[in-house]
Amino acid sequence: MRSILITGCSSGIGYDAAITLSNAGWRVFATCRRVEDCETLRARGLESCVLDYEKPETINAALEYVFQQTGGTLDALFNNGAYAIPGALEDVPPDAMRAIFEANFLGWHDLTRRVVPVMRAQGHGRIVQCSSVLGLITAPWRGAYVATKFALEGYTDTLRQELRGAGIHVSLIEPGPIRTAFRKNARIQFDRWIDWESSSIADLYRNTLVNRLYAAEGTPDRFELGAESVTRAVVRALEAPRPKARYRVTLPTHAAAIAKRLLPTRWLDRLSERA
Repeated sequence: MRSILITGCSSGIGYDAAITLSNAGWRVFATCRRVEDCETLRARGLESCVLDYEKPETINAALEYVFQQTGGTLDALFNNGAYAIPGALEDVPPDAMRAIFEANFLGWHDLTRRVVPVMRAQGHGRIVQCSSVLGLITAPWRGAYVATKFALEGYTDTLRQELRGAGIHVSLIEPGPIRTAFRKNARIQFDRWIDWESSSIADLYRNTLVNRLYAAEGTPDRFELGAESVTRAVVRALEAPRPKARYRVTLPTHAAAIAKRLLPTRWLDRLSERA
C-alpha cells in the first residue's frame, strides 16, 4: 500500500484528496491544524494527526508519527494548506507578512526538507505542491498571497532540478477558483491584520475588496470548479510514470499561462486589475 502525507485536510482540496486517495487504496496520513478536525477525519477512517506549518514542533511530531506507522518510509507528500491575507501591500504589517510566509512557504520547506532524505534513501517518491493561478500572475489586493506563491513556484522548480536522477518526481498543481472555505478564511485574516478604515485608500477598500470579501456565502466566482478537479490533477501527478512539472486546473489558469507568455507586461497588468 502506497503512503502519502497530505496537509490542510480539514476541508476543501486537502479533504477531497485525502478521501479520494484513501478510497483508491492509498494509505493516507491526513493532517490538520486543529485536533477536532483530526478527530473528524479519524471518524471517516483516515489516519490523522496535527500539523500546523506555523508550528515547527507539530511538523516534527507529525513526521515521527507517520514514520512510526510506515517503518520509516513515505511514498508521497502533498503540500496543500495555505491562506490569504487580502489587502493592499502598503497596509500589510510586517508581522502579517512573516506569518503568511511561515504558513504558505517556510513551513512547506521545513516539511519537505525532512521528507526528501527519506525518499532519497528509498530511491523513489512524489512531491506535489499546491500553488495557484496567483503563482503565475499577480492581482491587486492579493499581494501577500501572490508573494508566497511566486516563491513556491521558484522553490519547486529548483527542487525538481536538484532531485533529477534521485527517483523523486516534483510537480506543481496550479488551481484557479475552487469551491472551498478559502474566502471565509481570508476574511478571518483580513479582520485580524488589515486596519483598512485607517488606510489612505479606505474608500477604495469599501467599494471593492470589502464588498467582495463579505459577499453572500455561496456566491460563486466565474469558472469556479469543485475540489475534485484539483484531486484529479493530484492523482495524475502521483501516478503518471513521467509526471508533468505543472498541472493547471480551471480555465482562468490556462488563460493566465497563455497571457503571461504572449502579452506585454502593461497589458497583463490591465487584465489582472479586472480580475
